[in-house]
Amino acid sequence: MNILRSGLTIGLSKSLSTIAALAVVGIALLPEPASAIPLFNRQTGQNCVACHAGGQFPELTPYGRLFKMTGYTIGERTTPVSAMAVLSYSKVADTSKSDDPSADFQKNGSVIFPTASLFLGGKVSDNVGAFAQITYDRYATQSDDGKFHGHSNADNIDLRYADRFIDARRDLIFGISANNNPSISDPWNTAAAWMQYVPVPSPTSSQFIDGNAPYPGFGAGGNVAGITAYAYWNRMVYAELGGYRTANGLFRFMSAGLGDADVTKLKGINPYWRLAVNHEWGAHSLMIGTSGMVARVYDDPLDTSDPSTTHRFRDLGVDAQYQYILDPHVVTAQFAYARSHHRYPDFLAGQSVVAFVDQLGNPLADTNAEDTTNVTRAKLTYVYQAKYGGSLGFFNLTGSTNTANQSSGYAPGTPPTITVDPAVSRVNANFSGDPATRGWTYEAFWTPIQYVRIGAQYTAYSRYNGASSNYDGLGRNARDNNSLFLYVWGAY
Repeated sequence: MNILRSGLTIGLSKSLSTIAALAVVGIALLPEPASAIPLFNRQTGQNCVACHAGGQFPELTPYGRLFKMTGYTIGERTTPVSAMAVLSYSKVADTSKSDDPSADFQKNGSVIFPTASLFLGGKVSDNVGAFAQITYDRYATQSDDGKFHGHSNADNIDLRYADRFIDARRDLIFGISANNNPSISDPWNTAAAWMQYVPVPSPTSSQFIDGNAPYPGFGAGGNVAGITAYAYWNRMVYAELGGYRTANGLFRFMSAGLGDADVTKLKGINPYWRLAVNHEWGAHSLMIGTSGMVARVYDDPLDTSDPSTTHRFRDLGVDAQYQYILDPHVVTAQFAYARSHHRYPDFLAGQSVVAFVDQLGNPLADTNAEDTTNVTRAKLTYVYQAKYGGSLGFFNLTGSTNTANQSSGYAPGTPPTITVDPAVSRVNANFSGDPATRGWTYEAFWTPIQYVRIGAQYTAYSRYNGASSNYDGLGRNARDNNSLFLYVWGAY
């Protein structure tokens, strides 16, 4: 609680005035309420609360999950275009323990317009539908003169064929999804692609907000190309199986806007699977599931000539979600745990560390041949009248200690002195080689009209890069990274 109290005192009056300004600007930029929200709600004629829990996009209700699994085809064809944009404000608790605050905390304490997305899709035919997102990042790159430059690229893409068979004894949905992000096709918000939902600004003042804290994920990353087949039987059992490859050639549109050096290169076809058991009764629903993937990722995306240069990932997760939806109350509880085993290519494994020594001047242990990480995420959300809500989130990352992760330490010499790898900011330095990171996120939000969500998040760290205090070896503590994040998120 001391961490929370100390963080909340940071510019509280300024923060309150800032979120008020964000709210005014955000509402002014968007139209008055209507009977539907972007794209899919215009198609179905339903209010946002039909598909989204408490109206809070993108978290889905049971009806929203059915809409997605039936290929986005419920309703009538309509204008297949929508857009969303975010205004935000980020502030880090302590910017003093930095060698270059202007680089480590870009736009700290400033209101910015960081990102916007265009959505295309909806119903194509009775069995074919699509969801495609193209995102513009205003702060994607920065030139040597300090100026930021915007950039657009393909974000999330999910193209589907689906059908449904219903009779007295069965309700079967089956389909095929062509998508560019493992688990983007998943209908539950505990999936790796969906549990993080508020768009994250690129400036480094936002590097410690909740969206950048540890989340479960897959070693393959996004902007790859995959085809999966899925089935949902009697609204109880969901199963999905597929494979992913590099998004090149015919599938290049899955990574459109990214240069070759930024596109993940996979060796061959990499399997992905998902299995979930769901039960719905009255206003309640409960899902328990598991998912996994095996991926081989080339170390250098510009050189895929040598198959021995691949990183091998084996990811396995379990997750659960409970929802209670009965107007005016909505409660959602989510849990996700992922264990990832990472085997390095031979030329990176068992290497001597020459940049650092221990406190006595002795060599450090060689780098690991393989690592294991464990990520736990949990969140409890409550929404009242589809307008007022709040959530409490917890994250915890643990894993193998590896000298390859050490980016600060004792430099060789007499006596040894602490230094930081010049390629790494001191703010992000790791003195121990231990990746452990843990904390909580507190959020309050308000939806004045169905097109706009106004929120305030506070992320508090009790551990960062393996330590609660002095994680960089030069005096920076985990709590120094506590961050306030205010946002106005609108869509139309």
